[in-house]
Amino acid sequence: MPRAGLNPAAVVDHAVGLLDEQGPEALTLAAVAGRAGVATPSLYKHVTGGLAELRRLVAVRVTDELTERLSRAVLGRGGDEALAALVDAYVDYAVRHPNRYAALPQAPQDDPELTAAAGRLVEVILAVLQGYGLAGSELIHATRTVRATVHGFASLATAGGFRLAEDVTVSRQRLTGVLVEGLRHWPR
Repeated sequence: MPRAGLNPAAVVDHAVGLLDEQGPEALTLAAVAGRAGVATPSLYKHVTGGLAELRRLVAVRVTDELTERLSRAVLGRGGDEALAALVDAYVDYAVRHPNRYAALPQAPQDDPELTAAAGRLVEVILAVLQGYGLAGSELIHATRTVRATVHGFASLATAGGFRLAEDVTVSRQRLTGVLVEGLRHWPR
C-alpha cells in the first residue's frame, strides 16, 4: 500500500529538494527514497519508470516553473519592457536555482509531456517577440536568437563565468539592450 501523502508529485518535490541541495549527480532513487522516508522499491509505486521517469518528471516540473516565472514577469508588458522582464526573470531563475536549471532539457526528446512543457515555454518567448511585429520564419529565428543568448548568459552566470569586478546586472542590461536594438532592426 502506498505511503500516506506520497504520490508522484510528492516524489518530484523530494527529488527537486535533493537536486537543489546536492546537484544533479545526487539525484538517485535511493537518495529520493531516503529523503521521503521510504524504501527504494516503494518509489516504483509512484514513479513506475524508475530513475529515467523521475528525471523526466523533474524536467517537466522545472520547465513549468520557468514558464510560470517568465509568464508572470511579462504579463501586462509589451515590447522592450516585456523583453527586459523576460531576460531578467530567465537569468534570475537560473541563478537562484542553478541545479534545477541544469536539469532543464534544452532539446526535449520524443516525450509528449516534456514536449508540451517546452512548447509552453517557447510560447512565452514567441508572444514577447510578436510585440516587435515579427511573424512566420523571422519570429522563429528571433526566438532562437533570444533563447540562445539568454541561455548562454544564464549558463555562464550559474557556472561562475563572470568573475571580473564589473556588476553582472549591468552586463545583463547591456545584453538586453543589444537584443532590443537587434529586434528593432530585425528583417520583417
